[in-house]
Amino acid sequence: MRIAHLADLHLGFRAYHRVTQRGANAREADVADAFRQAVARVVELRPDLVLVAGDVFHTVRPSNTSIAEAFRQFCRLSEELPDTPVVMIAGNHDSPRSADTGNILNLFREIDGVRVACDESRTVHLPQLETSILCLPHVALFAGEQARLEPDPAVKYNLLMLHGTIGGAAAEQKLRYVSEYGGAIVENTDIGPERWDYVALGHYHIATEMAPNMWYAGGIERTSTNIWMEKEEKGFLLYDTETRRADFQPLRTRTVVDLPWVEARGLGPAEVDARIRALVEKVPEGIKGKIVRMVVTDVQRPCIRELNHKQIREWKAEALHFHLDARPPEIRRRAASGAPVRRQTLQEQVESFIRKDWVLRDDRCERDHLMELGKTYVERTGEG
Repeated sequence: MRIAHLADLHLGFRAYHRVTQRGANAREADVADAFRQAVARVVELRPDLVLVAGDVFHTVRPSNTSIAEAFRQFCRLSEELPDTPVVMIAGNHDSPRSADTGNILNLFREIDGVRVACDESRTVHLPQLETSILCLPHVALFAGEQARLEPDPAVKYNLLMLHGTIGGAAAEQKLRYVSEYGGAIVENTDIGPERWDYVALGHYHIATEMAPNMWYAGGIERTSTNIWMEKEEKGFLLYDTETRRADFQPLRTRTVVDLPWVEARGLGPAEVDARIRALVEKVPEGIKGKIVRMVVTDVQRPCIRELNHKQIREWKAEALHFHLDARPPEIRRRAASGAPVRRQTLQEQVESFIRKDWVLRDDRCERDHLMELGKTYVERTGEG
């Protein structure tokens, strides 16, 4: 059986306040374009089954435009692949905290051939494929109400689909950074991938093999809080249960350029300007329409003020987004013993406060999510 495994679509994602000619946010349009490409490729591949492992939308209340686009594309799958079931689960981004809100993914139940698991564990039986799919959406995992992770001995193919973070020492070595906070943790030993024909994972934004038959599909565009870590191509997977082989299907996405860092210690403004300019001019085919970051470390505030900001503004106008990340030197103080002690950076102070000192009085708040927000805001100030 051939399975198209998609995850982390994040339709409706917006960033950078740049718009298309039609007035839509440019990054929202990028994500929608990537999804259209993915659907077109799935139609070409004609798999036996399509799995969507959560975070279809970026927010629990997506825009009307993104809802309409998603509905059109899933209808296209239903019309062009009428014999191919589509099974989707809700991730943390498209799961409301209150049950009264309702989940937008329930809308897709109205499309022929689409099955949805939003709020609780659900087993989807597909007799025509001799297949059983145990679906574990974010809410079920986060509430600790997951069903027993047991395959069905009465069917030929047993699949498991969940949206969360795989725990365990081996998994931690493969998941090199936290792409998204707020996901539930499921231990690898609880899953037992050897018992399943395939385990389809969502939440981690880079396509990653956790076992020969257990994969994160990754996102279809760069939508995490730290896109600079997502250096790999974006796309989805086609998995064959007979050969136990996963083939990555790349998609065309907006170019992201993380320029080599500039060490500004001992340099004057003109020298820093020259090094930045040399790196920008080396970008293949220029920076027009691209997302670019230029990190400058150990740079004093007076030097930052004297940089060529006219040139920087021109780069910002040319690129979709040009981020000059100017980081001041670390400040050292002396302890009572006279030994030099490094003073915490603002980012470290924020993380320490949230982790140790901030008393959360609302159980809807997630400490890890607050830490990630704090990190994002500090990075925007350039005082990380």
